[in-house]
Amino acid sequence: MGLFPNLEQPKEEKLPSPLADRMRPRTLDEFVGQQHLLAPGKPLRTQLERDELSSVIFWGPPGSGKTTLARIIANRTRSDFVNFSAVLSGIKEIKEVMAEAARTRRLGRRTILFVDEIHRFNKAQQDAFLPYVEKGDVVLIGATTENPSFEVISALLSRARVYRLHPLAVEDIVLLLRRALADKEHGYGDQKIEVDESLLRQIAVFSSGDGRIAYNMLEAAVQGTPSDAKALEGTPTEAFAQEGRPPTEGLIRITPAILEATLQSKAFLYDKAGEEHFNIISALHKSLRNSDADAGVYWLARMLEAGEDPLYVARRLVRFASEDVGLADPQALPLTVAAMQAVDLIGMPEGALALAEAAIYLALAPKSNSLYTAYSAAQQDLLSTVNEPVPLHLRNAPTPLMKAEGYGAGYEYAHNLEEKVSAMPCLPPGLEGRRYYQPSGEGLDQAFRKRLEEIRERKRWIGKK
Repeated sequence: MGLFPNLEQPKEEKLPSPLADRMRPRTLDEFVGQQHLLAPGKPLRTQLERDELSSVIFWGPPGSGKTTLARIIANRTRSDFVNFSAVLSGIKEIKEVMAEAARTRRLGRRTILFVDEIHRFNKAQQDAFLPYVEKGDVVLIGATTENPSFEVISALLSRARVYRLHPLAVEDIVLLLRRALADKEHGYGDQKIEVDESLLRQIAVFSSGDGRIAYNMLEAAVQGTPSDAKALEGTPTEAFAQEGRPPTEGLIRITPAILEATLQSKAFLYDKAGEEHFNIISALHKSLRNSDADAGVYWLARMLEAGEDPLYVARRLVRFASEDVGLADPQALPLTVAAMQAVDLIGMPEGALALAEAAIYLALAPKSNSLYTAYSAAQQDLLSTVNEPVPLHLRNAPTPLMKAEGYGAGYEYAHNLEEKVSAMPCLPPGLEGRRYYQPSGEGLDQAFRKRLEEIRERKRWIGKK
């Protein structure tokens, strides 16, 4: 007897699973998308149908079907199937599972080990799998949203085949949503739900290729929409008549207004620490380099709206101003620095326009990488040649001893010369005549090229005197 015998204990009730979990495909024929891997005759499908799967890594964005594929394998395989979470498990658990797999193999049974989020394992944890994968004690199925090239150790990667999963197409997600509305056992087939096809497509677009997000949006819209009968309790019947439709008992009508309130904001495929971060900043740089202002603004918005640090974007624009515009338009650098300062001063979302202004300016500006190539060439010479001492004539001589040692001897002060330039060499002897800055014919770089040619010609003429 407890301390409070008169208190009635609540009854345990099993809460319904989320729609995304209920609608998870159970067979290959139910699986939607990834036809490049699962269409009849494709290698992966053939392996699954024959139950001859070797170690694989499923690499793809969230909601593309990695875990679902693993569950389908679990349902159809004649092997022992072990589900292993990289988030919840460590070396101890790995060794226990591996030891059991080795014992099972001696008894003539194979173990398939599914490791979700394998990229979360560190090197030591991944190393613990190696001997068992090598000996065939386990068939490893890893799932990751990160590029395996960076997140999975090379030894393990060489023993597994990587299958790339793509975001689901809009048509694929619309098909999934229609199934959910029609499925009486797992979805909403036993309810009266009215939703226009255009709204299903809107959900599909907003989900950004993630089937799980699409299911969650539909579920939220259904749960947040009162049936006509409930709506009638607080809404005059005339309101339905004004919409041109009569109320229907128990009907759930998902309207554009309801869906808009449900969606709130679009789900973006973006990971500030992952591959997509580098993919999009690369797309931004290459679009600006190609003078595509429209693409530049698009990729900029993709990063900012997904929550990227605006100062990181600003720093990359500043770098672009020097690397890709350079002296073709020297105003590009101060303009991008000003944009970065504006973002730092006023924050977001107001600062987004300052970055957009900088991005469009950079896209439309004349391009020259002469600064980048000049510095890179100088950098290469630093690595590949002896670092010679500074020539004596270029050194200051602040003390009598230094002057006696020849510091500053032979230096020619350009301002005192008629030509305002001398033939005096300024590079170390081993690099004399080396040319780093090679101006392009774009923008002001063209004027600088002409000026540079004049200076070099003047030096040659002075040297002959």
